[in-house]
Amino acid sequence: MNDSNRLGDLAEYYAVTWLWDQGYEVFRNCGCTGAIDLIAMDKEGKIILIDVKTMNIVAEKGVYRIGTKRSDRQKELGVQFLGFIEETRQLRFIEHHDETTYTGHRNEQHPQQDLVLCDPES
Repeated sequence: MNDSNRLGDLAEYYAVTWLWDQGYEVFRNCGCTGAIDLIAMDKEGKIILIDVKTMNIVAEKGVYRIGTKRSDRQKELGVQFLGFIEETRQLRFIEHHDETTYTGHRNEQHPQQDLVLCDPES
């Protein structure tokens, strides 16, 4: 898909149905901007704030990654990324390791993982 906005829309709709399958009630952001895309609530009433992100493959490593990190506001709110893989239509919650800042050179980056990498087979 060439239109990134349309791909984002597709990812969000897949996320809604995937979350329903996981037993969540889902509420969508009515606007096209903001720190969250979806609010999910489990059967016990626990709320999860979600930002859906499309994952891209890192060809040389054979893993998928998200090309961004949570904003300070998202960290403050406890927003969770839900990664979407376009080719397989798979979704998964992304673990948020301590996010790092770049020094401007990839090889001088802090030792923590900057972005989550996941095996497409897992």
